[in-house]
Amino acid sequence: MSITILKRIALSLNLRALALGAQASCLPRLFRAARSLQTGCLRSQHLRSQHLRSRLAVLLLLLSLFSATAFAQSTNSQPSRPTAAEVRAEFLHAWNGYKKFAWGHDDLKPLSKTYHDWYPEPLLMTPVDALDTMILMGLKDEAATTKDYIVRNLSFDKNISVQNFEITIRLLGGLLSSYQMTGDERLLALAEDLGNRLLPVFDSPTGMPYRFINLKTGAVRDPNSNPAETGTLLIEFGTLSKLTGKRVFYDKPKRALVETYKRRSPIGLVGDKINVETGKWLSTDSHISGAIDSYYEYLLKCWLLFDDQDCRQMWLDSIASINKYLPQEIDRGVSRRMKRELWYGHADMNTGKRTATAYGALDAFFPAVLVMSGDLPRAERLQESSFKMWQLHGIEPEEINYETLQVTYPGYPLRPEIVESTYYLYHYTTRGPRALGLLASRASRAQRGLHDANFYLQMGEQLFRDFVRHCRTEAGYAALKSVVTREQADSMQSFVFAETFKYFYLLFSPPRTLDFDRVIFNTEAHPIRRTWK
Repeated sequence: MSITILKRIALSLNLRALALGAQASCLPRLFRAARSLQTGCLRSQHLRSQHLRSRLAVLLLLLSLFSATAFAQSTNSQPSRPTAAEVRAEFLHAWNGYKKFAWGHDDLKPLSKTYHDWYPEPLLMTPVDALDTMILMGLKDEAATTKDYIVRNLSFDKNISVQNFEITIRLLGGLLSSYQMTGDERLLALAEDLGNRLLPVFDSPTGMPYRFINLKTGAVRDPNSNPAETGTLLIEFGTLSKLTGKRVFYDKPKRALVETYKRRSPIGLVGDKINVETGKWLSTDSHISGAIDSYYEYLLKCWLLFDDQDCRQMWLDSIASINKYLPQEIDRGVSRRMKRELWYGHADMNTGKRTATAYGALDAFFPAVLVMSGDLPRAERLQESSFKMWQLHGIEPEEINYETLQVTYPGYPLRPEIVESTYYLYHYTTRGPRALGLLASRASRAQRGLHDANFYLQMGEQLFRDFVRHCRTEAGYAALKSVVTREQADSMQSFVFAETFKYFYLLFSPPRTLDFDRVIFNTEAHPIRRTWK
């Protein structure tokens, strides 16, 4: 390379930097190019000119100044990072809409400004789901008023048939969590009354629960269920057992969990439809998405919450099979393995053969479970894929084909799972690798492609800004019929208060807001503390 050519390159770099007007996105690349050029000069037999080296040094200095200016301009032009107070304000915006247009009912319909009840009589889904979030946010007066309304008006003596799974995770979980936070025995009494009314649901030939039960008569129906509904009950009923001293509340959901596990295939996978009377699988499609997802979550969490060694072994057996048959790496022209996209797809439970390359909003809970189990590298890679799915349209669809990146189900019902995983990863990366039993130093973390805590704060910032931008309405927050068209739907389910706002709030709050290591969140984000011995 001649000195003339080198000068032209240097001049070109310098002019490009000036012409870019200090654009932060381009300057780091120019800076690296100039640095590489300087290194080349020092190594070249023909380019030991002190004059040229000086010119390049000046160029690097100029680029550094431009970069600093650009970064400052970029920072000043962007909105500041969301704060816990900002999340709380948005929570109150949605809550006040509920109070104004749907008070005493299950959910707000934010577009028509009316209400929706799940059943012929309301069960106060939104107030119960929202109460522990209010307490965490320090909304003392609002929480006190809501709690008083719940204990005075919530009754389960109703001749209605309800879905056991949803009532358990939302109402039983919410009542127990709020009881632990407030010490109000009336909340525990409501939880025990509900637990007693739900117990007949387990009276199937296999011990796995029916899907629906009448709260007054105990009549059950619908034996065709799935692992999520048969195996996502032990945190709530088990906690009720520990707090009341009644063993039956632990034994029945524990048996249901074990019976689901016992019917796994020879390669260790479960399907997504099962008959609780015969114990026969109705679908052999295996995955980590809806209808299976929280079954796996509760194997791990019940081990940690109750120190249940059966759950420990069931989790260890299950995660080995999950990680053997469900992951798939997608190489979009990237050579390094750690940079290839990691997704979890569908497979036949008996053969392990790939059946679908589908991944969606419900699957996005799994990075949280992975990191909680100690698998930080895999959790971070899967979280990057979840975030890629979010970025395709500025908010996540219900499901995509991860091979083609085409949306297969375009709705967004205000789901929290990707925010949940962002919060978990932020927590564990803040604590460092030793908290996970990883002996890696910061250097080895970088070599393995892992991120620091600030990475997840930045991710959470984009999630929150997009969430507000696309879903906020005059009366609250609305689901989206399509993330492609951004058309809103007239729905705001109670989990937006229990989960979505809660995880956003905790992500941007000081760690003292909630002692993460002393609670286990149920699948509706109700934090349960191990207050028993």
